[in-house]
Amino acid sequence: MNAHHFSLPRLSFRFFPIWRRHMLVWRKIAATSIIGHIADPMIYLLGLGYGLGSLLPQMGGTSYMVFLAAGTVCYSTMNSASFEALYSGFARMHEQRTWEAILNTPVTLDDVVLAEILWAASKSLMSARRFWWWPGCSG
Repeated sequence: MNAHHFSLPRLSFRFFPIWRRHMLVWRKIAATSIIGHIADPMIYLLGLGYGLGSLLPQMGGTSYMVFLAAGTVCYSTMNSASFEALYSGFARMHEQRTWEAILNTPVTLDDVVLAEILWAASKSLMSARRFWWWPGCSG
């Protein structure tokens, strides 16, 4: 291949309507989505925190439950972003053909990919904010 086939992405603000579309779709299913995303880490916290935590001493002066909560927040945030970027992006591209419909408008593939990346980052931030109420996680 020739080197001139590759170029830097040409980004514009046309990604924003795509990101907004993802937000509007997510708002319709937010309640069930949030319940599912909260249930998974809570099962880990209950099983490992209270089950295994009763057998373990403190970790560096803090309780095992607080120590585990920080890791669970990181895990939940990473899982939410990677699931959104991988599975949901693939579904929009292949199964639902949303990308195909979007590309029939005056946007480029660079805008679609940027919107997908920023949407995954937004979901990750929303996932992390859910646990700021947990003791020891608010800073």
